[in-house]
Amino acid sequence: MPRDYGRLMAELAESYRQHSPKSAQLNERARQVLVDGGNHALRLIDPFPPRVVRASGAYIWDEDGHAILDFWQGHFGNILGHNPPEIGALLAEAFAGGSGLQTGFTDRLQIETAEILCRQTGAERARFTTSGSLATMYAILLARAFTGRNLVMKVSGGWHGAQPWGLKGVSYEPGQGFNHLDSQGLPPAFADELLLTRYNDTQMLTDQFRQFGDRLACFIVEPFIGSGGSIPAKREYLRAARQLTARYGTVLILDEVISGFRFRAGDMGALYGVVPDLATFGKIMGGGMPVTAVAGRADILNLSGRAGGSKVKFSGGTYSGHPASLLAAKAMMTYLAEHEQEVYTQLGELGAKARLASEGAFAAEGIYSRCTGHSDELLLGSSMVHLHFPYRPDQPLDCPEDVFDPARCDPTLSEHVLRLALLQEDVHTVHGLGSLSCAHTEADLTRLAEACRCVARRIKPYLALPSV
Repeated sequence: MPRDYGRLMAELAESYRQHSPKSAQLNERARQVLVDGGNHALRLIDPFPPRVVRASGAYIWDEDGHAILDFWQGHFGNILGHNPPEIGALLAEAFAGGSGLQTGFTDRLQIETAEILCRQTGAERARFTTSGSLATMYAILLARAFTGRNLVMKVSGGWHGAQPWGLKGVSYEPGQGFNHLDSQGLPPAFADELLLTRYNDTQMLTDQFRQFGDRLACFIVEPFIGSGGSIPAKREYLRAARQLTARYGTVLILDEVISGFRFRAGDMGALYGVVPDLATFGKIMGGGMPVTAVAGRADILNLSGRAGGSKVKFSGGTYSGHPASLLAAKAMMTYLAEHEQEVYTQLGELGAKARLASEGAFAAEGIYSRCTGHSDELLLGSSMVHLHFPYRPDQPLDCPEDVFDPARCDPTLSEHVLRLALLQEDVHTVHGLGSLSCAHTEADLTRLAEACRCVARRIKPYLALPSV
């Protein structure tokens, strides 16, 4: 049964108000004009988020003067740290030279950026837009138009953005699991057009394809599931997905908005030997600027162009192909390709040390925890870290059901208590910890370990309270 953290959260909220009074005051002001005081729910920690005045490298600074060690890193997008000079200097030069803001025309930069993306991912064509939600929506539209089918399959616990085909099976609800719509306002038919499957369950995937394969337009899946627990796909699972989609004429979409350029200078699918029909990219690719892309087979993407009769209205939006965004994307992808060995070796080492540091800190205080984010069979180094609190040491952590079912793990401790408690140690985390960047140092990981030990001592008395 889940533990009752009501009293602890109330105490943490009050001590946080004392810790960050200026952010607290600004939050009250923000709530007068902004829904809940801001934008994007993940940023709006309860009772209030830190109000940031600047960011550099591994740190952010808030209105109260705290230097906060950050593992959110721009929604996992800042692989070189906040405001890296490799990108910022180029943008400053472009603005000073009379370019960078929206022009509404095509230019050489769009070609050069698309060439790099296609070369690094093996895609035949690409088209840019401005958010991961739009990229996955366009990819699904293309798949439905290409196959003439309506049914979309996704993974329970997988997040593919705030778009209609992504808003089922995202959050875990007691008694329902993931099998529900996550937003009102959707047409009722969407519940029937979205089929859920369990991550890393090859047998379930096979059985569902046998039953629904000839009706499936696409299977959209993250090779590294992000908000669903920071869990990489098993090799057998992703290869089975490729074989099954090919057999049944279903479009395989790899959502690589998080995983693209996170583990190598390109797509993660290549690590599995899996070539998708379409893939979506964003976050790291954009170098801190708003740019995403759908990339893959020319015959599918051409449905949005003249060669395919412009059947799919994939315009990308006013700010698609934005000059400053593409300049940042070109610079970031080029840098990662040219420094691939050193960047990903460093990140892998930092990630391994962060997992050991956080697990070890809680173990030293008698609290069992376990990190996901790596894979012994696939990812020799991983810069993703998600700290979980399973009730049993032998609890598998292979899918979102494993980590968000309160009968198996303590998701409230991982997702809410830990975040608010660590923030008062001037460490900012999301989803159980977050991601490492090249700007993080071993000294930062020592600080993380010390913060985790402080938090462990603070919460330990509440772990022995009766469950509710």
